[in-house]
Amino acid sequence: MAGIDVLITSSWFIVALLISLTFAPRIEQVEPGLGFWKYVAGFVFAVVLYLSVLLHEASHAVTAQRLGYGVNSITLHFLGGMTEIDGQSRRPRHEFWIAVVGPLTSIAVGVAALGLWFVVPAGLIRVAIEGLAGANLVIGVLNLVPGLPLDGGRVLKAVVWGASGNQHRATIVAGWGGRIAALALLAWPIVQEPLTGVEPTLMDIVLVFILGLFLWTGATAAMAHAKLRERLPALVARPLARRTLTVQSDLPLGEAVRRAQEAQAGSIVTVSPDGTPLGIVSEAAVAAMPEERRPWVPVSTVARALEEGLTLPATVAGEDLVLAISRRPAEEYLLVEADGRIYGVLATADVDRAFRENASR
Repeated sequence: MAGIDVLITSSWFIVALLISLTFAPRIEQVEPGLGFWKYVAGFVFAVVLYLSVLLHEASHAVTAQRLGYGVNSITLHFLGGMTEIDGQSRRPRHEFWIAVVGPLTSIAVGVAALGLWFVVPAGLIRVAIEGLAGANLVIGVLNLVPGLPLDGGRVLKAVVWGASGNQHRATIVAGWGGRIAALALLAWPIVQEPLTGVEPTLMDIVLVFILGLFLWTGATAAMAHAKLRERLPALVARPLARRTLTVQSDLPLGEAVRRAQEAQAGSIVTVSPDGTPLGIVSEAAVAAMPEERRPWVPVSTVARALEEGLTLPATVAGEDLVLAISRRPAEEYLLVEADGRIYGVLATADVDRAFRENASR
């Protein structure tokens, strides 16, 4: 799908089985005598229903791509679907449109199916359309509930972000919306009978508990992530960089280490005769090399070639720094100035330590 991987978790098959079992009595009512085939028909309905969920997620993905964001994958799972988008929204209106288009798509599918219901003759197809209409209208409306991790929570976040100018505060507000929604959902079985006269079944209670737990944990995780992201601007690569010694790649390792200690450098970079950086000497590899062997092996033996993603601008900071490290995991990265000059070497261990210190404040 437009270069996007579509993944299906094993939990989806559990849901498909439950839908098949739940839908089977309705199929038996419309088409008596089908026997085992009523469960097959129920499974087919589950597939069709999840195709509409896929359409919901695809609308998120396509909108994100048109706004200039990368989309890694769409995953269908127990509770619906999830679209993995690169990075956070850069503007409130981007957050709004990427979020709201999903529920609107589901509502549109539901309305279209409802329209078909009036023109399709009675039978299995009409029952499937009836279920598709009801499910998509419910999915669309519930997803507009203003609380994370629902799409409606992202819509609320976009509104608060646009009004306040503070994305992190907006996430906290939307997270509390999700927590309140979770508590309201968990309270429903208690008030269901007094309000509707219908006693909740065990299945109703289990389903409400699962959905409430999903909302609460999702909202709490979003709030915790927002608090961490609020401290990300303090994470700057330049002051974390280690002083670097540049050496020719054929220099004996023992001599390179001696020069680095003399220059009080915390890292070594191998360069070509014209000064082009070739590799970063691994601190772990140097420590593992016996001292008696160091005078006899070239420093390039313990250097990692500067592959794509291992060279970063010295100005990288905050979320860009975290994303760069997560995209290309390594122990060390070379930091360079805008004109190509080597600034220093950034160790992942130093970034992790700084991140933990910022998070604990």
